[in-house]
Amino acid sequence: MSAQIVLLPVFILAIFGLVVLLWSSRSGARGATGSDIPGSFDLQFLFYALIALALPLRHADLAIVLLSWVFLVTCFASAGLVSAIDSKQRSLAWRASAIVLLAMWIYFALRILLLI
Repeated sequence: MSAQIVLLPVFILAIFGLVVLLWSSRSGARGATGSDIPGSFDLQFLFYALIALALPLRHADLAIVLLSWVFLVTCFASAGLVSAIDSKQRSLAWRASAIVLLAMWIYFALRILLLI
């Protein structure tokens, strides 16, 4: 995979995170993310760490890229940007993003450990 394809979701998520931080600090919204979903930026940090490891180790393949896009969409949903969803649905979207990220880490770990 080319670096551009692997890093595009990373760039979008980084810009999204910065915009949310700036917006929430300007509007005085509650919490660092402007939402009541805990751990949103913790998930993003783990995502960035995974890509930062996978790319130089040349283990960023199509599965990682596709899961990155799924993770990005679930992050948008948990922030309430995909549609007008309530907090229960946002919490479900956050859990979905955590599960996708867990799958990415397991896949990456298996590729490293099994030398695939």
